[in-house]
Amino acid sequence: MNPLAGIKVVEIGQVLAGPFAGAIFADLGAEVIKVERPGTGDDARQMGRAFRHGDSLAFQVFNRGKRSVTLDLKDAAGLTDLHALLDDADVLIHNLRPGVPAALGIGAQSLCERHPRLIVAEISAFGANGPLADRPGYEPLIQAYSGLSSINGDPDGPPVRIGASVCDQGTGMWVVIGALALLQRRQLTGRGGIVQGSLLETALAWSAQKGDAWLNEGVLPERHASGHPGFVPYEAFDGSDGPFLICVGNDRLFVKFSQVLGRPDWPQDERFRSNRDRLRNKPELLAQIRAVLTGQPRQAWLEALEAAGVPCAPIHDLSEAHAQPQVQALGIVQAVPGEDFRLTGLPLSLDGQRPLLRAGAPRLGADNALLASADGTQTDADRNPHGR
Repeated sequence: MNPLAGIKVVEIGQVLAGPFAGAIFADLGAEVIKVERPGTGDDARQMGRAFRHGDSLAFQVFNRGKRSVTLDLKDAAGLTDLHALLDDADVLIHNLRPGVPAALGIGAQSLCERHPRLIVAEISAFGANGPLADRPGYEPLIQAYSGLSSINGDPDGPPVRIGASVCDQGTGMWVVIGALALLQRRQLTGRGGIVQGSLLETALAWSAQKGDAWLNEGVLPERHASGHPGFVPYEAFDGSDGPFLICVGNDRLFVKFSQVLGRPDWPQDERFRSNRDRLRNKPELLAQIRAVLTGQPRQAWLEALEAAGVPCAPIHDLSEAHAQPQVQALGIVQAVPGEDFRLTGLPLSLDGQRPLLRAGAPRLGADNALLASADGTQTDADRNPHGR
């Protein structure tokens, strides 16, 4: 279950997008060597309270299974050590601030010339081209700039950031896909190449359905909170004791839904007969639905709707979601070897088995013995973090 065993990845990653790409490679069996600043390391080590070994939980999440070396890339000796690591590396991942790699003499083109089999995966905020190519950025800024926030939230409220770091983590994922594609091409050509991804491009891809509607039809999307612009009813409602979601995606389901709610007259009403009729008369229908649903507890409605074949689900918080037998049966939450905590693994299985977490995150500089300039002065604690 280590399909990328034998692949060596060097990661110069900070906080999230670059480290998440490295974590994917590590979970799939690659050797991932994380290059960090001496003394402080990845800023994510301090992103929140100390969780284990002085580092934050966020650092553990995005750096599991890696090794850590410290290099001063502004120093000639540090660059020498980096090139020594890259001599037999397959992939370099970095999300250094735009302009920094070139200033350090490790721009993608020069690296590929010196290491012709290397695949260089670059992550930026705004992309490799354009007037903002040199500008740094963070998840909420990109969600705002890209328009992604504008399609999220209540129609009567302000634009809302999506709670998960979909641009950071999505960019890490896209970069891994691109690097794997170039690894396959290298099998044919013997040469590496350059993968470039950005948070802005990822945000535009995630919102492409809405963005393409604007480009081709001149229609800007409205915000629908939990709802859907094309189906009614298709959103969250409240039972007498809690919220749940109902997804009526066609007229046949609407007939079943109406029967469960004791309103078989709705499908005969010219205002609600077809989905397009319901879209035109949405506020009136939703008001009637809400008045019925508040009369019984959520679970009673869920059982009745499920029995009728109407798609529905309770709206869980994270504690409720992780307590569900279905979530537990997936085995996506795994114990971290050598540690006393658990993390969420990759959301995929290979030949029916999910890739297993191999180790926790490394201590800062724990693997400096890998460096060409290593002089044997590391402490035992540095050499053997987490029993590795």
